[in-house]
Amino acid sequence: MRLFGCAAMLAALFHLGWGGPACAQDVTLTSRDGSVEISGTLVGFDGEFYRVATVYGPLTLDGQAVICTGPGCPTIEASVAQFRFSGAPSLGRVLIPALIAAYAESRGLVVDAREDARDRVFVLGDPDADRRVAEIAVGTGSTDEGFADLLAGETDLVMAAREARPDEVRRVRDAGLGDLTNPARRHVVALDAVVPVVAPGQPVTDLTIAELVALMSGEAADWTAVGGPEAPVSLHLLSARNGLQQAAAARLLSGRAPAATATPHATPEQLAAAVADDPLGLGVTRFSALGPAVQLPVVGGCGMPLVASVESLKTEDYPFAAPLFLYTPARRLPLFLREFLDYLETPAAQLVVRRAGFVDQRRDVLPMALQGDRLAQAIAQAGTEVPLSELQRMVAALAGAGRLTTTFRFRTGGSARLDAQSYANVATLAHALEAGLFDGRTLIFAGFSDGAGPASANLSLARRRAEAVLEAVRAAATAADFGRVRLRVEAFGEALPLACDQSDWGRLINRRVEVWLR
Repeated sequence: MRLFGCAAMLAALFHLGWGGPACAQDVTLTSRDGSVEISGTLVGFDGEFYRVATVYGPLTLDGQAVICTGPGCPTIEASVAQFRFSGAPSLGRVLIPALIAAYAESRGLVVDAREDARDRVFVLGDPDADRRVAEIAVGTGSTDEGFADLLAGETDLVMAAREARPDEVRRVRDAGLGDLTNPARRHVVALDAVVPVVAPGQPVTDLTIAELVALMSGEAADWTAVGGPEAPVSLHLLSARNGLQQAAAARLLSGRAPAATATPHATPEQLAAAVADDPLGLGVTRFSALGPAVQLPVVGGCGMPLVASVESLKTEDYPFAAPLFLYTPARRLPLFLREFLDYLETPAAQLVVRRAGFVDQRRDVLPMALQGDRLAQAIAQAGTEVPLSELQRMVAALAGAGRLTTTFRFRTGGSARLDAQSYANVATLAHALEAGLFDGRTLIFAGFSDGAGPASANLSLARRRAEAVLEAVRAAATAADFGRVRLRVEAFGEALPLACDQSDWGRLINRRVEVWLR
């Protein structure tokens, strides 16, 4: 971690291995009872902690526990926090700068931006004290470059358009920077999705998953293969180094190579514009970057269309969500940066996310009246294992309640492991409970399953998952008064499918815990 200011930083006396520029002045840090004294070369100070290079290696210590003497000792007021973002342009070009500006305004700070040889640098100053408070560098290369910079000690936060890959997780862990699969190391900044797009007027109005994969991989090269005109498909994809393209390949192609004939584009916006001008074009881009292109619904094997929308991304009912992340290493970050990360969870920050064109994570309530398509599909799928009486029980249990967009889903291959967006949902729902936003109300944790296996076993599994999610939220809401809110668990198993169970992705989105508010 790089910190501005000539100082030293020693926290709890453990090795951190932080690199970065320093002022190289000698200091001596003495415990307030005089029993411990450490001398070394000043490396950094963030207003809270000193850091010095010593004969024992780099050490950190709480500034409140020591007395600093020597030419390098700073004043608390003189400290300037410095940190760097590196990674996905989808975050770094608009959203992170907008969040920095909004956070600065909330603290009464002014922002001055400049460009250097590598980054865009934001200098935040206190106009009343006439001093700098923080210098924040934002480098926009790619998600791959963000993780590489983290390993090289050249960044403090990785802006990622996809989850960290297993090889990246391994290298970061081996470098002593922590476990990137730990929810504490991963912050969901905004919601987005991978969507297929075509030009306005395209006669093909939807695609099955199998058809989309065939077109993306080049196995099908003519529109007639999907019921369209007799004409070749003009395929548009993002460059291979783009995080969204990597996410799309992982979620859709499952190891297959994209078609070699595809036209590559540097940004989702450029791709959408090119497809909109190409009557025979098909592209895969971000939901937030549709532009003039038209989103093509994705259809499951039994004819259930799935369309990306604000609601379907918040609930994860759309199967190809692509959240945007900030990854942080397992080391102590400057106080200013920790407060900025806390700010990202506030309603003010979520408003900035929405204004920047992304989907925010604020909770919405979807009334039962808007569940007509889902209920109709459930009735159509009802049979011997899920009789009409079970659907009537579900409707009675949820009567008078509205569905929160906060939904919990589980990773492939792990019956109880939450996915990245759901881990973030645990924290946000816990914060709402602590703030008393549901006082006097009832929260119903409703468990659902896919249809693989006996209905009775699926019902039991759905209940266990709902109970596990409720307990995770309860454990996270340490300051909540649970005497003022009622928490209930209901389980309905495979009674309300969102997609068909014939595909892996269909089973994945059917396994969920919904939260209803009455």
